[in-house]
Amino acid sequence: MQIHKGINHLPVFKNTVLTIGTYDGVHFGHQQIIKRLKDIAREIDGETVLLTFDPHPRLILHPYDEKLKLISTIDEKEELLASFGLDHLVIAEFSKDFASMDAKEYVEKILIANFQPKKIVIGYDHRFGKNRQGDIHLLRSLAATYHFEVEEIPAQTIDEISVSSTKVRNALLDGDIHTANQLLAHPFTIKGKVIHGDKIGRVLGFPTANIEISNPHKLIPASGVYAVKINVEGQFYKGALSIGYRETVFDNSRLTIEVFILDFEGDLYEKPLDMIFAAYLRPQIKYDNWELLKVQIENDVQDVRNAIEL
Repeated sequence: MQIHKGINHLPVFKNTVLTIGTYDGVHFGHQQIIKRLKDIAREIDGETVLLTFDPHPRLILHPYDEKLKLISTIDEKEELLASFGLDHLVIAEFSKDFASMDAKEYVEKILIANFQPKKIVIGYDHRFGKNRQGDIHLLRSLAATYHFEVEEIPAQTIDEISVSSTKVRNALLDGDIHTANQLLAHPFTIKGKVIHGDKIGRVLGFPTANIEISNPHKLIPASGVYAVKINVEGQFYKGALSIGYRETVFDNSRLTIEVFILDFEGDLYEKPLDMIFAAYLRPQIKYDNWELLKVQIENDVQDVRNAIEL
């Protein structure tokens, strides 16, 4: 997959089959659009192109709304989309000027001028242009003029749940990893860097890697303990990951993310880790003493061994 950052100096695409959207999480519904995109491209000997935006439009339109958290950062999104076999990913900078563009002007100046699409495939709820005025009906009204076809992909459901990024976010914020991973059709993942901590884990016999997340908009699941797979420089391990405030150890108001990596020895400071969520194990609990906490961690480790296969 070729990645194009910005819409200036794009190549001439061959029989462009285009889709557009934020694609946060690249969930099951997104994957069905991509699958359809690829099918059409094969039929017309074309190239698949996905146009997305960075920053996420809501971060520009509602800069003081701290509720929006991203299922996938732009780097994670690039990695996910590449795994689905697209030909081109175009990342357009989203700005207030971009957002103020009239919907018809957006179609003409952005979609037609840069991509000359043969076919546009969009999700059932796709909106575009100033105040989200543009929709499938506007695209259909312009199709004959600009010689493209339009196809709308209906909402996708899993176990009678309509898939959307909002529902994935809500599941993660509830600690419901099972539902989130079902809706995503791939495991939710956090990428982070190992930083120095207070080394309390060593005292308990379970040294943990403290994790720093660089993107402040990345969604962090609900507090609790999770079974995760850990990617350490291409090698996979089982891990018990804790998200919370370490109330047994400190009177702490700072959220921490730390992971005990099973059957691992080595120095991880400053190294990147991928934490791939497999299951929610339990909520955070404040224990009366460290011995009770140590027993609980021993149980957590056994639960992780039972929950994950490598």
